[in-house]
Order: sequence, then structure tokens, then C-alpha cells
Amino acid sequence: MTASKHTVLQFVPLTSSLSARVHPVVIFSICDYYVRRPDQAERVIGTLLGSVLPDGTVDIRNSYAVPHNESSDQVALDIDYHHNMYLSHQKVNPKEVIVGWYSTGFGVSGGSELIHDFYSREVANPVHLTVDTSFQNGEAVIKAFTSVNLSLGDRPLAAQFQEIPLDLRLIEAERVGFDILKKTIVDKIPNDLEGMEASMERLLTLIDDVYKYVDDVVEHRVAPDNSIGRTLADSVASLPKISSGSFDKLMNDRLQDHLLLVFLTSLTRTQLSLAEKLNTAAQIL
Repeated sequence: MTASKHTVLQFVPLTSSLSARVHPVVIFSICDYYVRRPDQAERVIGTLLGSVLPDGTVDIRNSYAVPHNESSDQVALDIDYHHNMYLSHQKVNPKEVIVGWYSTGFGVSGGSELIHDFYSREVANPVHLTVDTSFQNGEAVIKAFTSVNLSLGDRPLAAQFQEIPLDLRLIEAERVGFDILKKTIVDKIPNDLEGMEASMERLLTLIDDVYKYVDDVVEHRVAPDNSIGRTLADSVASLPKISSGSFDKLMNDRLQDHLLLVFLTSLTRTQLSLAEKLNTAAQIL
């Protein structure tokens, strides 16, 4: 009995280790270009620069915008501008190579496949980063995708976008700026003390969450997680063993130093402004 030949629809899945990590300067740059976009443009796109780490993580550290024209059925990129910008970045930092591209908007849109196909010729398996610049409900929806091939036998049919894990790591100063960026209306930029107060409130909230998790584990309300336990143990072990009085004195000394630095900065800014006004008045006379 001879075996019959069947044409099989093949779907090539992603490797499980593929993930992405984006630095906040990339998000700020994308939002800045979106604010300064042409009036007729609904979204902006650009190139992502970075490197691929040994564990397979795509580390996105830089970006630049690429002018484009987009309609319902076609997308036109300024390829010469893209190549010139990439050559300029290579002169400054040759370790940063093309790792993908970005676009603003919620998720993947209609013309994304055409743009992704172009970047697939620039780099193998590029990452597509989407940034929802509308910040709906005060949340920034930032996602990373890569494409997988869908073929019928030996004939490729289409490419399908699949979401991959994305890590957005922020230091505390960057997190304060990112929280401001998410708000549609901001009365004023918070000063250093207000930023410190917000950081302390966030720290107290995290400590309360840790206390609640530990109590739930002790009371057998949730199953223990060994990885979380090791992280908590390492965090506790990293704290210096000093008395509460010494810690309060150290904290107060650091706070006084910080207030002195803020005062000197404000004084310097006032002196520079006064000197500029005196210089302008002298030129008029």
C-alpha cells in the first residue's frame, strides 16, 4: 500500500528564548517624534538600534525616525534617509546595529507587514516595537512582536506577527519622568522633593505588597514561590546591619546634603538669570 502525499500547512513557531528589552530613552524619543510629526501623519515609524545578548534577548538602546508616506494599500519609506542615519550612528557607536523597527499606535496595523519585510532584508528576525501614544486610561501600552512564516508545503503564504516578552527597566529618576509622560495634562514638573516623596510612597506600597505576600505564604493562602523567596532573601541580605538610630542619622544627613544641593542649584540659576539681564541692559545702553 503506497502512502499518499498530502500538502501540509506549516507554521514555524518562535524560539522560546526570544525576548526584548527596551531602554526608556527609546520610548521618550518615539513620543518626541510623534509630537513633532507632520500634521497629515497618523503615526510615525523608525529604526531600532541595539544588540542581541548571548541569552537571545534583543537589547534596544537607541532609535531614529524614518520619514514615510502611508496609504490604505501601500507604504513608502525614505530608504536613503534610513541608510544615511544608520551610517551616522555607526560612526558614533559601531556596536549598535539594526535590531528592528518601531511604530506608534495600538498594536500591529495593516501596512506593518510591508515595513517588516523591508527590515527583514536589513537584519534577520527583526523586532517590531509598538507604542500606543494615546496613553489610554493612563497606561502606556508598549508591545514587541516578531514575525513567523506560514507556508503551504514549500510555498510561503504569509507572515504572522506574534508578541514576545518585553522588559522595560527604569531607574527611579526615569520612572518619575515616564509617569509624567503618561499624563495628558501636567500643571508643572515636580521638583526634587516631590519626586522623592512619590518614590517613597511607591516604595512603601511595594513593602506592603511584600508583607502581604509573606503573610499569605505563612498562612498557606497562596503557594510559595522559590524564586520570589530567593529574591527576598537576597534583598534582605544586601541591607547593611546598622541600628535604627544610625540609619535615621544617615538618612537625615543625606537629606540635608540633598537640600543644600537644591538650594545651591537654585542660587546659581538665579545668578545666571540676573547676569544675563544685566548684560542685555548694558548692550541696550
